[in-house]
Amino acid sequence: MDYQTFAPHPDLDALVKCHWTLEVPGDIEAPRQRIIPDGCIEMCFILGDDVKRFTSGNAYIIQPRAMVFGQITKPYYVQPTGYVNTFAVRFYPYGFAHFITQPIHALADKETPLSALFEKDAARELEEKIIRASSTSSRIEAVENFLLEKLTDQSTVENIVRSTIDALAQTKGSASIHSLLKDDPSKRRKLERRFSTQVGISPKQLGKIMRLQAALKMMLDKPGKSLTRVAYENAYYDQAHFIKDFKEFTGVNPKNYLGDDQMRLSSLIYSKD
Repeated sequence: MDYQTFAPHPDLDALVKCHWTLEVPGDIEAPRQRIIPDGCIEMCFILGDDVKRFTSGNAYIIQPRAMVFGQITKPYYVQPTGYVNTFAVRFYPYGFAHFITQPIHALADKETPLSALFEKDAARELEEKIIRASSTSSRIEAVENFLLEKLTDQSTVENIVRSTIDALAQTKGSASIHSLLKDDPSKRRKLERRFSTQVGISPKQLGKIMRLQAALKMMLDKPGKSLTRVAYENAYYDQAHFIKDFKEFTGVNPKNYLGDDQMRLSSLIYSKD
């Protein structure tokens, strides 16, 4: 697997976390890959062979060639049908809300074709530019020009949302919403509404995902570290609490995570994130 990330244009770096590419030869037999929550929304362009997303058991859909995948709140499985060549934009949790008028929470746990979110001719033109582009830099230029045209409000995210996400990031998701709003508990309801509009999940869910991501990275960087230490250093109450959250978002026990062939893609992505 060849996975690479690229920094966004300075005019977009408050909203776009990175651009990324993934290429896997078609002659490599790829098992189903479990995709787990990371708190981000992604705009993806499938340039290689079709990719299946399993909906239950052996039932699956073929993912759209140009789509946005909303917030993930539960693990799901994908499997390529051959050669993998994907170009994508990863937005910060609050980032994608600045480009569309539809409710962000309506995008959760599913693929939405670009043509359903943007004017159809504009979406088709962008997809064609991405397909015809001869290099990753050309694709980045095309998608960034598209996003800059759609960005109607150049201001950053409302302070109450941005400051909460920043605080969660600084504490690796372990800060409680109560502690973040200790100066004014009445802000909780407003914060919940703003998160629904701009992020698509609740601040509590985002905090749990961020904490899990920090624990995953620690496990990948230091595979010999005990689960008890991983749990303690990421502010879980105890190992049982850590295992419960881990299984909720990944579908597997942390002991089985690193050796699970279905987690190769997720492990590769999160080790470089």
